[in-house]
Amino acid sequence: MAAIEKFAERARKVARTIVLPEGQDPRVVVAAEKALAEKVVGRIIVLGTDAEIDAACKEAGIAKTNFERIDYMKSPLFEEFAQELYEMRKAKGLEIEKARKMISSRIYFGAMMCRRGLADGLVAGSIASTADMLRAAFHCIGTAPGIKSASSTFVMDLAHPTPSGDEVLLFADCGVNPNPDANQLVDIAMATSQTYRSLFGKTPKVAFLSFSTKGSAEHDILVKVKEAAAAFAQKVADAKLDILCDGELQADAALVPSVAKAKAPGSPLAGGANVLIFPDLNAGNIAYKLVQRLGQAKAYGPVLQGVAKPLNDLSRGCSADDIYGEIVITVCQSL
Repeated sequence: MAAIEKFAERARKVARTIVLPEGQDPRVVVAAEKALAEKVVGRIIVLGTDAEIDAACKEAGIAKTNFERIDYMKSPLFEEFAQELYEMRKAKGLEIEKARKMISSRIYFGAMMCRRGLADGLVAGSIASTADMLRAAFHCIGTAPGIKSASSTFVMDLAHPTPSGDEVLLFADCGVNPNPDANQLVDIAMATSQTYRSLFGKTPKVAFLSFSTKGSAEHDILVKVKEAAAAFAQKVADAKLDILCDGELQADAALVPSVAKAKAPGSPLAGGANVLIFPDLNAGNIAYKLVQRLGQAKAYGPVLQGVAKPLNDLSRGCSADDIYGEIVITVCQSL
């Protein structure tokens, strides 16, 4: 069974509301209808003018819609959201007219719906940039308790299981933090662990990756990985969290039991990692694209993490099925 269908089974057990701000995109309206037809949501709200949404539906070949629509620029919520955003950020110099301009962005309007509890999560980015998504998330929602740095993960639905039998791995951070320090790596690992548990309901097994395994190499760029792995292990132990972790580890020692036995004997992961934490954005982004393009894995994301409400980004080249997959993941994150 494909990973998204497994997540869909979890999503069907709840009736969540998801907002899709980019109603002018034909891919979005197709995904909205599919999410309702598959019953992975209770409600879908699409933002846009009637003309925009009607044009998108016509292009997509949809004659009758079942999703809800809001013309955000004409909504009575517009001024309420602008005033609320102004009150939230006036101490940082935000003026009311600037707040109104920000809310005139459909991404900000949707993020405020999530803040207010009018939606449980948001999926966008088929048109908007990742930077737009992050600004709306930070300005309207903020980070989750205990997390200082937001991040992202890719859900990698593998064409073939890992040697330890996992069909899905989480790769982080592959889309947000270019060169995280040790403290940021700890936040990334904690957020990705939470994402893994929300999707699978089982123990995250977290590997901090590098080109060294347990001191097999020495270099300045390894210091932050070693510090992060140690700090994360201590945080897990102090809070008595159901998370297994280890590092620094090479990828084969993290994923192949026989290699782990030779290179990292006694590792709590024993070659069975299901969450991979990369030292920087170069490594993470390169790795997910190689696994996707050469290993025929399906890559869902970037899934934003560490935000107080699930707001998820899309690749600009996404398909309607990709958007549907992100909707399912967003519902699971809200559980």
